[in-house]
Amino acid sequence: MTIEAQSVRESQTTITELMIPSYANFGGKIHGGILLSLMDKVAYVCASKHAGTYCVTVSVENVEFLQPVEVGDLVSLHASVNYVGKTSLIIGIRVIAENVKQRLVKHTNSSYFTMVAKGEDDQPTLVPKLILENNEEVKRFIEAMNLKKIRNQIKAAMDDRVSFEQVASANTLLKDERCVIKF
Repeated sequence: MTIEAQSVRESQTTITELMIPSYANFGGKIHGGILLSLMDKVAYVCASKHAGTYCVTVSVENVEFLQPVEVGDLVSLHASVNYVGKTSLIIGIRVIAENVKQRLVKHTNSSYFTMVAKGEDDQPTLVPKLILENNEEVKRFIEAMNLKKIRNQIKAAMDDRVSFEQVASANTLLKDERCVIKF
């Protein structure tokens, strides 16, 4: 059954998981990779609920580890569809760690995952439009549009042709940087 449009709240997803010792690094903090894996999982669930089909991760934006997550914390990952294109969705994720003994709650991460919906033929497939029901949802949609635009500008700036042109003026371009050119 194809749905033409769906609200943000219909696919919002929260996953909560206890952080156990096997998730910790040598410093006793939870591995960033564990958190990324959980973020990918909640992004998939949220995107698939909206799209009504299998979704794959195509990019992850702005992963910053703001505060450490400890063994014993309850980590809640809150995901919402912030934007939809024809076949893609940008999922906003907010990660909260809660120390239940100390009654301490802290925001540890926020990120954006871009997902693409796949059809039965494993090709990208059309996703339902996103129904925006309040100013916050409109704001997030516009921010995600801007993120997509900035990502495309960065991609163009990182193009090999641009980089090779800059190599010709590397001595000037890199004179105040912490590198040494030896060739």
